[in-house]
Amino acid sequence: MPFAPELPPAREVLSESRTLRGGGAAGAATVGAAGVEVLQDVLAETQSTIQPLVPYLDTLRWALIAIALIGIAVTIYARLDDWKRGQR
Repeated sequence: MPFAPELPPAREVLSESRTLRGGGAAGAATVGAAGVEVLQDVLAETQSTIQPLVPYLDTLRWALIAIALIGIAVTIYARLDDWKRGQR
């Protein structure tokens, strides 16, 4: 057999990529967590009427960190699954 087996065509629509979805979720959540951190510092220094919201921002920051970790896990799973299937 002188020729290598033909590989299936690459995916045309990148929005269907599990790797990109997982990476995008991780990136967006990381930026969001950093934004919450900055917002929390700004709110702590400004109006006292907004002060009751500060504890919720801490919870939001941890939720965004959890989303980032889930996105990273999805990305790793997708790459390992593709590798096992021999797609990439």
